[in-house]
Amino acid sequence: MTDTDWIQAVVTQVRLEADQVISMVLSPTAGETLPGWEAGAHIDVRLPSGLIRQYSLCGDPADPHYTIAVLRESAGRGGSAELHDTALVGTTLALRGPRNHFALRPAARYVFVAGGIGITPVLAMARHATRHGVPWSLHYGGRRPDTMAFARELRDLAHQAGASLTLRSDSAEGPLPLHDIVREAPEDSLLYACGPSGMLTALRAAVESDRAGLTLITEQFTAAQPPAPAPDDEDTTPAAAFEVELARTGETVTVEPGTSILEAVRAVRPDVLYSCEEGFCGTCETKVLAGKPVHQDTILSEKERAAGNTMMICVGGCASRRLVLDL
Repeated sequence: MTDTDWIQAVVTQVRLEADQVISMVLSPTAGETLPGWEAGAHIDVRLPSGLIRQYSLCGDPADPHYTIAVLRESAGRGGSAELHDTALVGTTLALRGPRNHFALRPAARYVFVAGGIGITPVLAMARHATRHGVPWSLHYGGRRPDTMAFARELRDLAHQAGASLTLRSDSAEGPLPLHDIVREAPEDSLLYACGPSGMLTALRAAVESDRAGLTLITEQFTAAQPPAPAPDDEDTTPAAAFEVELARTGETVTVEPGTSILEAVRAVRPDVLYSCEEGFCGTCETKVLAGKPVHQDTILSEKERAAGNTMMICVGGCASRRLVLDL
């Protein structure tokens, strides 16, 4: 995507959903429509300060507007605080997307697991399953009951669908019993989970130890240790230094050890888009035209990594002497 992919939307509502969590409704400007989306999708939002942040869409795809939820991150990089502290109703913001790295696959039934603000994409998934008559269950954990957003909406949705809903707070009942959830998941179900990296790591371990045949699809909102490349695979060993050609301009930059592709590219293209710089948001995803990328992100699937058609340039590397990018 390029800067021309940005569209304009107006903040028409801000509402407190839980302690430190607000929802925002983003409506199209006059005469415009917002692109369609499916459960699991997220958008980039350019804040008034110029920061770019990513938020899952948690509303209804049938609505003409987008709904996102924002958790105030006390140890964050400023984006959540800006949205919480700025009077934004009536403000026009630039949006990009939607993109979907967490798409809901067809299944006979779903088991959803959400931790904290990870409920946002899962809420849209539960709504999709309900609309299409697919059985589902949801296990939702939070620090305290008052920090768990959309609890009332989830209860209404579960009642409508006849679904099983478990709301569990660390302060009252303790963490979600992940091993029990895995062991009790129906054979024909897909397990979808979104939340903090610690929860997802523990859930993956539970699947590996208890139900290796169960399909688990995850998304997280913070960086995690990416999969290590195979030590005997020369094609995934980063070159000591390599060249990157920007195909659209013909410029070439050298990426030295200790420097990211993003840093090298920004030296000649300061307008290139990026956000997290840790490989989990997808803002800097770039098409690879030639060369052997080394993937260090936590977004791409193993199939996408093997294809080598795209990469996150904020953390990715190169196993060849030259990489050609669609920039």
